[in-house]
Amino acid sequence: MSRSGASGSAIGMAFSVPGADASSRTLIDIAEIAFQPATLTAIAGPSGSGKSTLLYLLAGLLAPERGMVVWDGRNIAGEGEGARDRWRRDHAGFIFQNFHLLEELSPLDNVLAPAWFANFSARPWRARASALLDRFGVPREAKRTTFLSRGEQQRVAIARALLFDPRIVFADEPTASLDAAAGEGVIGALAEMAGAGKTVIVVTHDPQLLARAARIIRLDHGRLADREQASAA
Repeated sequence: MSRSGASGSAIGMAFSVPGADASSRTLIDIAEIAFQPATLTAIAGPSGSGKSTLLYLLAGLLAPERGMVVWDGRNIAGEGEGARDRWRRDHAGFIFQNFHLLEELSPLDNVLAPAWFANFSARPWRARASALLDRFGVPREAKRTTFLSRGEQQRVAIARALLFDPRIVFADEPTASLDAAAGEGVIGALAEMAGAGKTVIVVTHDPQLLARAARIIRLDHGRLADREQASAA
């Protein structure tokens, strides 16, 4: 049985990068925002508004300068990089915009890669990895992911993110550069995850994906464009 999602929030969160001079440039400045299980939440806004940065902060891939990122009562922002990595392995899956696949490996070995990186034996996960590839229609006979179409590569990335049955799924522009048919398949998979109870958070410009989202959070220069979007419906 698939694990249900997690409740989370970001409180008083800020993140900036050095500017051209001695000053810094604020990318994210959010007072509070909350997320709930069984919800497909889309983060939208113009390019440069901080969407991907926010997603990386929520997933613990970046640490905020101040504030909290709390998932089921645990403030991952207050933990070191190693602890955040372990939390993500145990609770979250991340679908990168550029896939980050190991091109010389087969689709199956790419899906199994998280088990290797976690120093697990891949053998217990082979059946699940194969089932995920079948579920997303990826040809397992391919010897290298470079032989797959871009849409198939994206579905390998989704299968890899789901290997450990994560409670939270983060996706950064999951339909970018895909054709309409491939994009619809990815959108359907994300909606299905939310329907199964997972917490699904996506960054997107895609109007088709935005139309399927139960909730849309809009950013403008790193801040919430609509304060009513701070709390989950």
